[in-house]
Amino acid sequence: MSDLPLVFVYADESCLGNQFKDRARPGGAAGLVEFWHPQKGWVRRDFWVSEPDTTNNRMAIRSALVPLAALKGPSRVVFTTDSRYLVDAMTEWVHGWAARGWQRKTGAVENLELWKALLPVAARHPLQWRWVKGHAGHPQNEYANFRAIQAASKQLDSGGLVPSKFEEWIAEEQEKERYLDFFPMPPERFQFKAARALPRG
Repeated sequence: MSDLPLVFVYADESCLGNQFKDRARPGGAAGLVEFWHPQKGWVRRDFWVSEPDTTNNRMAIRSALVPLAALKGPSRVVFTTDSRYLVDAMTEWVHGWAARGWQRKTGAVENLELWKALLPVAARHPLQWRWVKGHAGHPQNEYANFRAIQAASKQLDSGGLVPSKFEEWIAEEQEKERYLDFFPMPPERFQFKAARALPRG
C-alpha cells in the first residue's frame, strides 16, 4: 500500500435557504485535491458540483463521490471534511447498514442511492477520514467552503477536476493578514492510517 500515491482531498458542502420550507434550496459541493510532486511541488486541482434543490447531507456525499471517482488510479487518500455525517457514515454507519441489508434500526437509509454509488468508488482507495471544525480557520477547508457556496449560488459544475485557484486565493487572503502561518511542506513524514475496509455497495 505504501507505494500508492498519497493524495489529500479537502471538501465542503453548502445548501442555501435551509431555513425555508416552501421553496427550493440550491446546494453545492466543492473541494481541493492536492498531491506532492518531487519536481513540481504541490499539484492542485479543484472540483465543484451543484443541485437546484437539495440538502447538506446529499451534497456532503457528493463532495466525496466526485473527487474519488476522478482519481485515475488507486491512491492513499486523506479526506478532510467538516461533515460529521460523511465521516461517521464512512467509518462506522455503512458497516451496520450493510449488515442489516441496507436498513437503519429505525427504517430506510437516507440518500441510499448516493451511498451505494459512493461505496465502490471509495473502495478503490485506502482512505483516511479526517474531520475538522468548519469555519475555524483551516485554509483548505475555508477554500472548499468558498467554492461550495459559489457553486450553490450560481449552480455551477466543474465537470471533474480542473486547475486550482487555491494559490491565488491564499495569496489574496494573506494580503488581508489571514492564514499567515500557512506554509505547505512536503508530506515526507506523514503517517497514513487507512480506515476499515468498506462493505460492498
